[in-house]
Amino acid sequence: MNHRLLLIAPLTAGLLALAACDNKTPTTETAGQKLDSVIASTEQKTEQLSADAKVNAAEAQKDTSEALSDAAITTRVNAQLAADPTLSAIKIDVDTSNGRVRLSGTAPDDAARDRATTMASAVSGVVTVDNQLKIDKKS
Repeated sequence: MNHRLLLIAPLTAGLLALAACDNKTPTTETAGQKLDSVIASTEQKTEQLSADAKVNAAEAQKDTSEALSDAAITTRVNAQLAADPTLSAIKIDVDTSNGRVRLSGTAPDDAARDRATTMASAVSGVVTVDNQLKIDKKS
């Protein structure tokens, strides 16, 4: 009986090995094909990352340009208001975002308040002026 077991074991192993070799699935890739697939996938991802980086850089440059432009607008509006004898003594806060100027604080009268709007609107790059100046009733 031991002799039979010794003969059956190698035969069984051989049959299993043959069965494994007989795998004829059409989706079996060679190592070279797998490598080509990985390389192609990596190239696609690299191209996408490069395109994304270019878009991000362009957006960052635009954001920086807008911030610098807004700061320049704020500076020019402040200079205009400081040049007006009635408004120069008054504290007016100027905030600019995307070319939209917001004026806040106080003005001595309606005429000065309206003049502040006109002066801010005349500055290059200003899109709109939101005049939130209050009339100082103490004056």
